[in-house]
Amino acid sequence: MKKFINAPEAVLAEALSGIAAAHPGLKVDAENKVISRAAGTKPGKVALVSGGGSGHEPLHGGFVGRGMLDAACPGEVFTSPVPGQMLAAAQAVDGGAGVLFVVKNYTGDVLNFQMAAELAAEEGITVETVLVDDDVAVQDSTWTAGRRGTGATVFVEKIAGALAEQGADLAAVAEMAKRVNAASRSFAVALTACTTPAAGKPGFDLPEDEMEVGVGIHGEPGRRREKLRSAKEIVATALDAILTDQPLAAGDETIVLVNGLGGTPLIELYVVFNEVAAALADKGVLVARTLVGNYVTSLDMAGVSLTVCKADADMLSLWDAPVNTPALRWGI
Repeated sequence: MKKFINAPEAVLAEALSGIAAAHPGLKVDAENKVISRAAGTKPGKVALVSGGGSGHEPLHGGFVGRGMLDAACPGEVFTSPVPGQMLAAAQAVDGGAGVLFVVKNYTGDVLNFQMAAELAAEEGITVETVLVDDDVAVQDSTWTAGRRGTGATVFVEKIAGALAEQGADLAAVAEMAKRVNAASRSFAVALTACTTPAAGKPGFDLPEDEMEVGVGIHGEPGRRREKLRSAKEIVATALDAILTDQPLAAGDETIVLVNGLGGTPLIELYVVFNEVAAALADKGVLVARTLVGNYVTSLDMAGVSLTVCKADADMLSLWDAPVNTPALRWGI
């Protein structure tokens, strides 16, 4: 294993120290492992809190800041954070208007955030929860009952975060988050496995001439393995799965994320986006907004995920609203 680390057991703690040093606009609670805005939450503003296992950076800590999250709770690599972290985050950022938990649909995350919400209620903090379950590749997987939460998490955090920044109440912010999730679908393909620091070797064997179709962001199995194909063919497979689940009509507007899983060069992601744009244009579907890059990763996995959100005018307006985080920044 070749990695830029000191010791596998120290990766998260040392990475959090690095985040604190690199981003003075963030505050890192090393004891509770919570990343929050250094300026705190404006009184009367709904606070957004998310989290999950580390190894998916910039998700979630990279999306803490104006226009997105108020706090993030990173667990150990591919391991859910614990309820105490989530409670500490809610306590730290509650501005009196309540807290929205944005939870990816993985069993550990769901159970721990649910417990944290109950603990927060005992502390007098009102919590609403939105579950992100956009992955259409498989219905149930290694760590999941139902669909996995993947790339749509970025859309939910950005759009709901913008609405919260504008002063909307908790019910409205939660409703918008749920609308975005319901409008979004994702599908991923991997060319290699990832290597966790603790394991020290790839999570699964994948021959040089094969790819995992419908892979999860922890390396969970997808729909099938098949021979490596061209970017055009891979995009066709992903879009077919997405559009079969949520058909789009000519004239529909979309937000499209072509996301690298950590080990895919940006030049290849643009090759993929070119195919996505052409395929959607052939159907008369409008790509209104785009993101291309590494936003929801799986350590060093060579792979790509495609997320398509059928966006309405409100979603597009909120997407365009100012955002200032380590990983997303515009309109400032």
